[in-house]
Amino acid sequence: MPSEDLLSQLGHWAGYHVTEVQREAATGDQPATIRIRLEPDADRPLLCDHCGGVAERVHDRTWRTVRDLPLFEDRTELEVQTCRVWCPHCQGPKRERVDWLDAHQRLTRRFADSIFNLCQMLPIAQVAAFYGVHWHTVKQVDKRALAARFETVDLTDVTVLGIDEFALHKGHRYATVLIDPTRKQVLWVGAGRSREAIRPFFTEVLGPEGCARIEAVVMDMSTAFEQEVRAQCPNAEVVFDLFHVVAKYGREVIDRVRVDEANRLRHDKAARKVVKGSRWLLLRNRDNLASDRDRVRLNELLDANQALMTVYLLKEDLKALWRYRHAGYARRFWQQWLERAESSGLEPLKRFAERLQPYLRGIFAHCRHPLHTSLLEGINNRIKVIKRMAYGFRDEAYFFLKIRAAFPGNVR
Repeated sequence: MPSEDLLSQLGHWAGYHVTEVQREAATGDQPATIRIRLEPDADRPLLCDHCGGVAERVHDRTWRTVRDLPLFEDRTELEVQTCRVWCPHCQGPKRERVDWLDAHQRLTRRFADSIFNLCQMLPIAQVAAFYGVHWHTVKQVDKRALAARFETVDLTDVTVLGIDEFALHKGHRYATVLIDPTRKQVLWVGAGRSREAIRPFFTEVLGPEGCARIEAVVMDMSTAFEQEVRAQCPNAEVVFDLFHVVAKYGREVIDRVRVDEANRLRHDKAARKVVKGSRWLLLRNRDNLASDRDRVRLNELLDANQALMTVYLLKEDLKALWRYRHAGYARRFWQQWLERAESSGLEPLKRFAERLQPYLRGIFAHCRHPLHTSLLEGINNRIKVIKRMAYGFRDEAYFFLKIRAAFPGNVR
């Protein structure tokens, strides 16, 4: 065993020295444990943990058992004598400040820091098994460190926002994430997807001055999000993203026309089978098709079916709206697209064009603010990974902190 003096130097328990060391051999499922007894140095300064001032005297003493980092392969426990001091500034007994041990904690700071760092790479259960501590202790250490890290975030230079929702649990439970696209940083996560759900971000986190600085907010075509942004951010333009509009087109137009065509061909089983099995061919971008065989299949399908050819080509043309940087040209293009949609004779396409009209303001705003939600889609994918690593989160506040930690951006 190392000597007490050597252990004191290696452990660097400031203000304390080792007076006794014992090693208990492993028994059953209990690992070997090194117990180190620490007593305070006589010449240490007595500091009040509340105000940081110098105290006059020791009020009382007590012994605490805390865990430190393992020594070699052995579990390490410290028997520490702590005290309360009489603070003249606070006018009463207060806990003594110990730099390497937080109040009411049963782990040293460096042990807690090591657990926190490992939690950024591994699930809680694996970290708990590695260090031989309860999973709840690991979770509390990680949650407390994350909360302190994100307690204050500098939002003074945030001028654009992104808003999106994600599935929290099965059963149509959702949460909303707000990001700064320029810094690739998650600013806030909250349960729900209503106006009331996102209002605390604007009123409590961003504040009136921060809301006034917002110039643009990119989102899907959510009426609730749009109304709340317009109410809270007087200078902001709402920008509707290409991804969500095209996805909506796929659901409401391509899928509907494909089903209608399959029903029309119910007496031609071979042709009906080809149309029914063409969903992903029609929804994917041509450049993303996996093989030349898929490209040939798509071309043959479109050549054989006029309705599917029409909705497919209009889907590709609709994307051009997001390539314009001048709103006047975008409006002219939209008018041409609208005329083609109305003259197509396809009711799902005509209904979609009519329903898209109220959102044109947000689509044309993309000309001035070329924002998109690809980062938000990446965040949603990462959220799924975080949930899988933890087999779900019962503590929503902790889950939201983990999401923010995955996308910290330039946290200051």
